[in-house]
Formats: sequence, C-alpha cells, structure tokens
Amino acid sequence: MRIARAMGRYRWYYLMMLPGLLYYLIYHYIPMGGLLIAFEHYNLGKGIWGSEWAGLDNFRIIFSSPEFPRLMRNTLLISLYRIVFNMLPDILFALMLNEIRVRWFKRVIQTVTYGPYFLSWVIVYGLVFAFLAPESGIVNYFLKEMGGQPVNFLAEKEYFRPMIILTDIWKSTGFGAIIYLSALSTINPELYEAAVVDGAGRWRQIWHVTLPGIREVFVLLLILRIGHILDAGFDQIYIFLNARVYEVGDIIDTWVFRRGLEELEFSVAAATGFFKSVIGFVLVLGANRLARKWSGSGIW
Repeated sequence: MRIARAMGRYRWYYLMMLPGLLYYLIYHYIPMGGLLIAFEHYNLGKGIWGSEWAGLDNFRIIFSSPEFPRLMRNTLLISLYRIVFNMLPDILFALMLNEIRVRWFKRVIQTVTYGPYFLSWVIVYGLVFAFLAPESGIVNYFLKEMGGQPVNFLAEKEYFRPMIILTDIWKSTGFGAIIYLSALSTINPELYEAAVVDGAGRWRQIWHVTLPGIREVFVLLLILRIGHILDAGFDQIYIFLNARVYEVGDIIDTWVFRRGLEELEFSVAAATGFFKSVIGFVLVLGANRLARKWSGSGIW
C-alpha cells in the first residue's frame, strides 16, 4: 500500500522516467539474450534456439588466434594513453575556465571548445587529411617549401597513436571539462574566503581547495574509464585505420567488426564482446575497491 501511495503521489515523475527506462530495457537488457550465440555455432538460418551448442569453442578460437596478443597490446596501450592524456587536459582546461572572471569571454571560449565534440569522426578525419595528406596536405606543403621531404603521416606506424590521441584531445577536451566545471561550482565559496584569510594565494587555493573539491568526480570518471579499458574507441580507430598501421592500430573492436560482419562469424564476435564485458566488470569492481581504500570515495 505504501508503494502504491508513493507511486500515485509521484506518478508524473515516474511517467517522465518511463521513456528512459524503456530505452534501457529495449536496447540494453533484452539484447543480452543474444549472448547465447557466444556459446553456439550460430547459424542465421537456424536462429539462436536452433543452432548447435559449442561450449567454449569460440573463446578458444579467440585466445588461440595469433593476432590476439597484438590486439590486446594495441587496445590496452591506446586506452591507457586516452586515460592519461585525456583526463589531465579536461581538468586543466576546467581550472583555466574557472579562473576567467570576464563572463562573456568565458562563454565564447566554452562555445568554441565545445564545438568539435559534436563533429563526427568522419569530418575530423577529413580535417586531418587536409592538414596531413602526403601530397596536398598543408603540413607537407610547408615541408616541401622549406626543402624537406613530404611525410605520409596517415600511413606511418610511428605517427598513428600520437595522431589518435591528439585528435581525441582536440575533439573531447572542451566537452569533458563540463563535468569538472559542474563540480567546481559546488565548492563552498567560504572555503576560498578562509584560505584568503590564512594568506593563501591563487595557486594555494587551487591546490588546497579546488583540487580536493573535484577529487571525487575525478575518481568516479577514472573508475568508469578503467571499466572501458578494452574499448579503445572503435569509431575513431576504424576511420583512421589502414593496412599499413595494423601493427600498432588494430584493436579488439576492429577485429571483431571484420570477423563478425565482414566474415559473418557472429559467434566469435559475441564471445569477444562477452569477454570484454567480464573483464570490464572485474576492473570496475577492483578500481572501486582500491579507490575507496586509498581515497575514501568510489562509485558505491
């Protein structure tokens, strides 16, 4: 009865929640039934219930593949680079915006830096191609004008990972700073006033008031990123990837795309996704436990 009364009292709030709940139910929970094909020799004609049971054969195919060590290495390295080099610019940019006192200038900077986030990776690749193309790119044009030789940045292994990280920083830093700006706005102004009374300058205030104020948000985002460490950014990698940089750029998701959609090995692709989900779940649990032990805060 108490539940019924509460639902009746807050019915309009529950009604507003309904579209979001239906979205997650239809597109995130119901499709989990498809994980069964990870343990089957899936056949499109026979369907999920008619396909032969394979046990762990699909997982053996993944782990015994000669490409698997390279895929894991590339995926982990690119993901770690994203964590290290993407989170710090977000924080630094949020701190710089927080120090701007001229509101119109702050809004202009925010608008300009948020813009790239809403560009697709296809458009970003087009911009990169315009700058780095071996024959017509602006960078190579200046190299040739200065007497140098053009460099094929897009097809050289040593440039691939830096290019991926730099373009990701350019695209996402402005938007990523939003969360930290929101956290900064919740810090009690009296803490800054007390710091000023104690003789703290701006740097001391940032170190002793601002950074501790966003620590929990940073830990939360770090845990979430660790949970997705095997997701190295399929859309970006797939757009930038070419055969000459497979050794350093081919990741688990691009391999799954080729095996699952191009070669129609749906069971192997599903088994890989299941493996990634289990690893991500374990990493989230471990990272949350370590965060609670070292910093006293976590997701739960």
